[in-house]
Amino acid sequence: MSAVPPLSPAELEAHLDAATALLGLTVAPEARASTLAHLAATMAAARLVSGFAFDDELEPAPVFRP
Repeated sequence: MSAVPPLSPAELEAHLDAATALLGLTVAPEARASTLAHLAATMAAARLVSGFAFDDELEPAPVFRP
């Protein structure tokens, strides 16, 4: 799998603006910086997971039911 490069601050802001518009949401101005920080952290975690090579023979783990 090819690694997805991180978004620039401008690209991250454009992504947030597009996503909120598409979903009909608004982000309060005082929450914008922390929302962008959380979005960047979530995208960084997604890059780590998507960059991991899985074998085709792997099976999903069973669901834990107490």
